[in-house]
Amino acid sequence: MDASVLLVTGIHGNERNGPWLLEQWQREAGLLQRPGLRVQSLLGNPPAYAKNLRYIDCDLNRSFSEELLQQSDASQLEVRRAQELIALHGPGGRQPMQVLLDLHSTTAPMGSCLVVYGERPADLALAAACQGQLGLPIYLHGSDPRQSGFMVSQWACGLVLEVGPVPQGVVAPLICQQTALGVASLLDLLSAAFRAPLRLPAQMVIHRHLRSLDLPRDAEGRPTACLHPERLRGDWRPLHHGDPLFLDPAGKTINFTGGDPGSLSTVFSNEAAYQEKQIALSLTRREQLPTSPGWALALTALLRGSTTC
Repeated sequence: MDASVLLVTGIHGNERNGPWLLEQWQREAGLLQRPGLRVQSLLGNPPAYAKNLRYIDCDLNRSFSEELLQQSDASQLEVRRAQELIALHGPGGRQPMQVLLDLHSTTAPMGSCLVVYGERPADLALAAACQGQLGLPIYLHGSDPRQSGFMVSQWACGLVLEVGPVPQGVVAPLICQQTALGVASLLDLLSAAFRAPLRLPAQMVIHRHLRSLDLPRDAEGRPTACLHPERLRGDWRPLHHGDPLFLDPAGKTINFTGGDPGSLSTVFSNEAAYQEKQIALSLTRREQLPTSPGWALALTALLRGSTTC
Protein backbone atom coordinates (compact mmCIF):
# COMPACT_ATOMS: atom_id res chain seq x y z
CA MET A 1 0.00 0.00 0.00
CA ASP A 2 1.29 3.45 -0.87
CA ALA A 3 2.20 5.96 1.82
CA SER A 4 -0.20 8.89 2.21
CA VAL A 5 0.90 12.53 2.15
CA LEU A 6 -1.36 15.50 2.83
CA LEU A 7 -0.26 18.78 1.26
CA VAL A 8 -1.98 21.80 2.82
CA THR A 9 -1.72 25.42 1.80
CA GLY A 10 -3.77 28.52 2.56
CA ILE A 11 -3.92 27.84 6.29
CA HIS A 12 -3.58 31.61 6.34
CA GLY A 13 -5.91 33.14 3.79
CA ASN A 14 -3.69 36.07 2.82
CA GLU A 15 -0.76 33.83 1.88
CA ARG A 16 -1.59 33.51 -1.80
CA ASN A 17 1.33 31.72 -3.43
CA GLY A 18 0.64 28.21 -2.19
CA PRO A 19 -3.04 28.39 -3.17
CA TRP A 20 -1.99 29.65 -6.60
CA LEU A 21 0.05 26.48 -7.05
CA LEU A 22 -2.75 24.39 -5.56
CA GLU A 23 -5.05 25.32 -8.43
CA GLN A 24 -2.52 23.93 -10.89
CA TRP A 25 -1.86 20.81 -8.83
CA GLN A 26 -5.56 20.05 -8.63
CA ARG A 27 -5.93 20.49 -12.39
CA GLU A 28 -2.90 18.29 -13.07
CA ALA A 29 -2.79 15.80 -10.21
CA GLY A 30 0.15 13.97 -11.75
CA LEU A 31 2.46 16.87 -10.85
CA LEU A 32 2.39 15.78 -7.21
CA GLN A 33 2.33 12.02 -7.57
CA ARG A 34 5.44 9.95 -6.89
CA PRO A 35 6.09 6.18 -6.82
CA GLY A 36 4.99 4.76 -3.50
CA LEU A 37 3.04 7.87 -2.50
CA ARG A 38 -0.60 8.86 -2.53
CA VAL A 39 -0.63 12.66 -2.35
CA GLN A 40 -3.71 14.70 -1.56
CA SER A 41 -3.79 18.50 -1.55
CA LEU A 42 -6.29 20.91 -0.04
CA LEU A 43 -6.92 24.54 0.88
CA GLY A 44 -6.66 24.99 4.63
CA ASN A 45 -8.92 27.97 5.31
CA PRO A 46 -11.33 28.63 2.40
CA PRO A 47 -13.37 31.42 4.11
CA ALA A 48 -10.24 33.40 5.01
CA TYR A 49 -8.80 32.81 1.54
CA ALA A 50 -12.01 34.12 -0.07
CA LYS A 51 -11.64 37.37 1.92
CA ASN A 52 -7.83 37.59 1.59
CA LEU A 53 -7.52 37.60 5.39
CA ARG A 54 -5.10 35.70 7.58
CA TYR A 55 -8.07 34.31 9.51
CA ILE A 56 -11.72 34.99 10.29
CA ASP A 57 -11.92 34.43 14.06
CA CYS A 58 -8.49 33.18 15.17
CA ASP A 59 -5.23 31.86 13.76
CA LEU A 60 -5.89 28.41 12.29
CA ASN A 61 -2.25 27.43 12.70
CA ARG A 62 -2.57 27.95 16.45
CA SER A 63 -5.87 26.04 16.72
CA PHE A 64 -4.57 22.46 16.82
CA SER A 65 -3.93 22.21 20.55
CA GLU A 66 -5.56 19.31 22.35
CA GLU A 67 -7.64 21.73 24.41
CA LEU A 68 -9.16 23.40 21.35
CA LEU A 69 -9.60 20.17 19.42
CA GLN A 70 -11.62 18.72 22.30
CA GLN A 71 -14.10 21.62 22.44
CA SER A 72 -17.57 20.24 21.76
CA ASP A 73 -19.22 23.59 21.02
CA ALA A 74 -16.45 25.66 19.43
CA SER A 75 -17.71 29.05 18.25
CA GLN A 76 -14.61 30.12 16.35
CA LEU A 77 -14.55 29.19 12.68
CA GLU A 78 -10.87 28.20 12.68
CA VAL A 79 -11.23 25.91 15.70
CA ARG A 80 -14.10 24.13 13.96
CA ARG A 81 -11.97 23.87 10.80
CA ALA A 82 -9.10 22.35 12.78
CA GLN A 83 -11.51 19.79 14.21
CA GLU A 84 -12.79 19.02 10.70
CA LEU A 85 -9.30 18.47 9.32
CA ILE A 86 -8.35 16.18 12.19
CA ALA A 87 -11.61 14.23 11.89
CA LEU A 88 -11.03 13.77 8.16
CA HIS A 89 -7.27 13.36 7.74
CA GLY A 90 -5.81 13.07 11.24
CA PRO A 91 -4.25 9.83 12.50
CA GLY A 92 -7.65 8.51 13.59
CA GLY A 93 -9.66 10.24 10.87
CA ARG A 94 -11.95 8.89 8.19
CA GLN A 95 -9.20 9.24 5.57
CA PRO A 96 -6.03 9.27 7.68
CA MET A 97 -2.79 10.59 6.22
CA GLN A 98 0.67 9.66 7.44
CA VAL A 99 2.67 12.78 6.53
CA LEU A 100 1.67 16.44 6.49
CA LEU A 101 3.43 19.09 4.42
CA ASP A 102 2.23 22.58 5.39
CA LEU A 103 3.07 25.39 2.94
CA HIS A 104 3.48 28.99 4.06
CA SER A 105 4.91 32.30 2.93
CA THR A 106 6.41 35.08 5.05
CA THR A 107 7.03 38.81 4.81
CA ALA A 108 10.30 38.38 6.73
CA PRO A 109 13.72 38.38 4.97
CA MET A 110 14.19 34.63 5.46
CA GLY A 111 14.31 33.19 1.97
CA SER A 112 13.19 29.55 1.91
CA CYS A 113 13.45 27.34 4.98
CA LEU A 114 12.02 24.32 6.73
CA VAL A 115 10.32 24.59 10.11
CA VAL A 116 10.44 21.52 12.36
CA TYR A 117 8.39 21.32 15.55
CA GLY A 118 9.97 19.15 18.21
CA GLU A 119 12.56 16.48 17.48
CA ARG A 120 10.62 13.50 16.15
CA PRO A 121 12.99 11.15 14.30
CA ALA A 122 11.00 10.98 11.05
CA ASP A 123 10.71 14.78 10.89
CA LEU A 124 14.45 15.18 11.43
CA ALA A 125 15.24 12.58 8.76
CA LEU A 126 13.15 14.36 6.13
CA ALA A 127 14.51 17.80 7.10
CA ALA A 128 18.15 16.63 7.11
CA ALA A 129 17.80 14.96 3.72
CA CYS A 130 16.13 18.04 2.25
CA GLN A 131 18.82 20.30 3.66
CA GLY A 132 21.45 18.04 2.11
CA GLN A 133 19.69 18.33 -1.25
CA LEU A 134 18.64 22.01 -1.32
CA GLY A 135 20.73 23.58 1.44
CA LEU A 136 17.69 25.07 3.20
CA PRO A 137 18.04 26.51 6.71
CA ILE A 138 16.13 24.57 9.36
CA TYR A 139 14.27 26.39 12.14
CA LEU A 140 13.80 23.93 15.00
CA HIS A 141 10.89 25.16 17.11
CA GLY A 142 10.38 23.50 20.47
CA SER A 143 8.20 24.46 23.39
CA ASP A 144 7.15 28.12 23.60
CA PRO A 145 4.07 29.20 25.57
CA ARG A 146 3.64 32.19 23.22
CA GLN A 147 3.49 29.96 20.14
CA SER A 148 1.69 26.59 20.21
CA GLY A 149 -1.14 24.63 18.60
CA PHE A 150 0.58 24.20 15.25
CA MET A 151 -1.04 21.98 12.63
CA VAL A 152 1.90 19.66 11.93
CA SER A 153 2.11 18.66 15.60
CA GLN A 154 -1.02 16.52 15.20
CA TRP A 155 0.37 14.27 12.46
CA ALA A 156 2.89 11.49 13.00
CA CYS A 157 5.31 13.24 10.67
CA GLY A 158 5.15 16.74 9.25
CA LEU A 159 7.15 19.77 8.19
CA VAL A 160 6.46 23.39 7.29
CA LEU A 161 7.95 24.83 4.12
CA GLU A 162 8.26 28.60 4.57
CA VAL A 163 9.13 30.82 1.58
CA GLY A 164 9.66 34.57 1.37
CA PRO A 165 9.88 37.43 1.52
CA VAL A 166 6.60 38.32 -0.15
CA PRO A 167 3.88 40.81 0.89
CA GLN A 168 0.62 39.46 2.19
CA GLY A 169 -2.04 39.06 -0.47
CA VAL A 170 0.47 39.02 -3.35
CA VAL A 171 1.31 36.22 -5.80
CA ALA A 172 5.00 36.42 -6.79
CA PRO A 173 6.40 34.15 -9.53
CA LEU A 174 9.75 33.58 -7.81
CA ILE A 175 8.04 32.63 -4.53
CA CYS A 176 5.82 30.19 -6.41
CA GLN A 177 8.84 28.68 -8.14
CA GLN A 178 10.74 28.28 -4.87
CA THR A 179 7.69 26.74 -3.20
CA ALA A 180 7.19 24.28 -6.04
CA LEU A 181 10.89 23.33 -5.92
CA GLY A 182 10.70 22.67 -2.18
CA VAL A 183 7.55 20.57 -2.54
CA ALA A 184 9.07 18.54 -5.38
CA SER A 185 12.19 17.84 -3.33
CA LEU A 186 10.22 16.77 -0.25
CA LEU A 187 7.99 14.45 -2.29
CA ASP A 188 11.00 12.94 -4.08
CA LEU A 189 12.63 12.25 -0.73
CA LEU A 190 9.47 10.71 0.72
CA SER A 191 9.18 8.48 -2.34
CA ALA A 192 12.79 7.38 -1.91
CA ALA A 193 12.29 6.84 1.82
CA PHE A 194 9.30 4.60 1.11
CA ARG A 195 11.57 2.31 -0.90
CA ALA A 196 14.56 2.33 1.46
CA PRO A 197 15.94 4.35 4.40
CA LEU A 198 17.45 7.64 3.26
CA ARG A 199 21.19 8.19 3.37
CA LEU A 200 21.52 11.24 5.59
CA PRO A 201 24.40 13.69 5.81
CA ALA A 202 26.60 13.19 8.85
CA GLN A 203 25.18 16.31 10.45
CA MET A 204 22.57 18.98 9.90
CA VAL A 205 22.67 22.69 10.71
CA ILE A 206 19.72 23.84 12.78
CA HIS A 207 18.62 27.13 14.25
CA ARG A 208 17.05 26.20 17.57
CA HIS A 209 14.27 28.50 18.79
CA LEU A 210 15.09 30.22 22.06
CA ARG A 211 12.53 32.97 22.54
CA SER A 212 10.73 35.80 20.78
CA LEU A 213 11.31 39.53 21.29
CA ASP A 214 8.80 42.35 21.11
CA LEU A 215 9.40 45.95 20.10
CA PRO A 216 10.03 48.41 22.94
CA ARG A 217 6.69 49.81 24.09
CA ASP A 218 5.43 52.63 26.30
CA ALA A 219 3.11 52.26 29.28
CA GLU A 220 0.08 52.21 26.97
CA GLY A 221 1.50 49.44 24.82
CA ARG A 222 2.44 51.58 21.82
CA PRO A 223 5.75 50.77 20.04
CA THR A 224 8.47 53.30 20.78
CA ALA A 225 10.97 51.90 18.24
CA CYS A 226 11.10 49.73 15.14
CA LEU A 227 13.58 47.08 14.08
CA HIS A 228 16.92 48.52 13.04
CA PRO A 229 17.59 48.40 9.27
CA GLU A 230 20.64 46.25 9.96
CA ARG A 231 18.37 43.43 11.18
CA LEU A 232 16.30 43.64 8.00
CA ARG A 233 19.24 42.85 5.70
CA GLY A 234 18.34 39.20 6.17
CA ASP A 235 17.62 36.57 8.79
CA TRP A 236 19.90 33.67 9.80
CA ARG A 237 22.81 36.12 10.33
CA PRO A 238 24.62 36.25 13.69
CA LEU A 239 23.38 38.62 16.36
CA HIS A 240 26.06 39.67 18.84
CA HIS A 241 25.97 41.57 22.09
CA GLY A 242 26.04 45.27 21.19
CA ASP A 243 24.70 44.88 17.65
CA PRO A 244 22.02 47.36 16.48
CA LEU A 245 18.56 45.93 17.20
CA PHE A 246 15.98 48.74 17.35
CA LEU A 247 15.76 52.32 16.08
CA ASP A 248 13.63 54.99 17.76
CA PRO A 249 11.87 57.89 15.94
CA ALA A 250 14.71 60.28 16.81
CA GLY A 251 17.21 58.01 15.08
CA LYS A 252 18.72 56.61 18.27
CA THR A 253 19.94 53.02 18.04
CA ILE A 254 19.04 50.54 20.75
CA ASN A 255 21.60 47.74 20.84
CA PHE A 256 21.09 44.08 21.66
CA THR A 257 22.27 43.00 25.09
CA GLY A 258 22.93 39.44 26.15
CA GLY A 259 23.58 36.20 24.35
CA ASP A 260 26.62 34.11 23.48
CA PRO A 261 28.91 35.66 20.85
CA GLY A 262 28.60 33.99 17.49
CA SER A 263 25.82 31.59 18.39
CA LEU A 264 22.63 33.66 18.08
CA SER A 265 20.71 34.51 14.91
CA THR A 266 17.27 35.86 14.10
CA VAL A 267 14.24 34.57 12.21
CA PHE A 268 10.85 36.05 11.26
CA SER A 269 12.21 39.59 11.58
CA ASN A 270 9.38 42.09 11.04
CA GLU A 271 6.93 39.34 10.06
CA ALA A 272 3.73 41.30 9.40
CA ALA A 273 1.44 38.59 10.78
CA TYR A 274 3.28 38.59 14.10
CA GLN A 275 2.70 42.26 14.85
CA GLU A 276 -0.58 41.39 16.54
CA LYS A 277 1.24 38.75 18.58
CA GLN A 278 3.73 41.41 19.72
CA ILE A 279 6.64 39.54 18.19
CA ALA A 280 9.25 41.61 16.36
CA LEU A 281 11.60 38.68 15.75
CA SER A 282 12.63 35.35 17.25
CA LEU A 283 16.05 34.44 18.56
CA THR A 284 17.67 31.15 17.64
CA ARG A 285 20.91 29.36 18.44
CA ARG A 286 22.83 27.88 15.50
CA GLU A 287 23.90 24.29 16.16
CA GLN A 288 25.52 21.41 14.33
CA LEU A 289 23.27 18.42 15.06
CA PRO A 290 24.69 14.94 14.32
CA THR A 291 22.20 12.81 12.41
CA SER A 292 21.24 9.26 13.34
CA PRO A 293 20.57 6.28 11.06
CA GLY A 294 17.60 5.61 13.34
CA TRP A 295 15.90 8.72 11.98
CA ALA A 296 15.85 7.34 8.45
CA LEU A 297 14.64 3.95 9.70
CA ALA A 298 11.80 5.66 11.58
CA LEU A 299 10.70 7.55 8.48
CA THR A 300 10.70 4.44 6.29
CA ALA A 301 8.83 2.45 8.94
CA LEU A 302 6.21 5.19 9.21
CA LEU A 303 5.71 5.40 5.44
CA ARG A 304 5.33 1.64 5.22
CA GLY A 305 2.74 1.70 7.95
CA SER A 306 4.61 -0.42 10.47
CA THR A 307 4.96 2.20 13.20
CA THR A 308 4.49 5.85 14.06
CA CYS A 309 7.07 8.37 15.15
